[in-house]
Amino acid sequence: MARCEICDKHMFFGRKIKITRSQISGRGLHRQRANVKKVHVVVDGVPRRMNVCTRCLRSGAVERA
Repeated sequence: MARCEICDKHMFFGRKIKITRSQISGRGLHRQRANVKKVHVVVDGVPRRMNVCTRCLRSGAVERA
């Protein structure tokens, strides 16, 4: 699974609750993946490819090449 190389964000878990006639029937684990893209960024003046989440791209934590 891809992991953001800037903020170290990756997969996280939660509970998926199904509500039916018999109230809460299933409580399965639900995993959500971070929105990680492989982009060209400039690091120390050198362009390279990194896995970066879209939150870091939007906030300007990295500069695209």
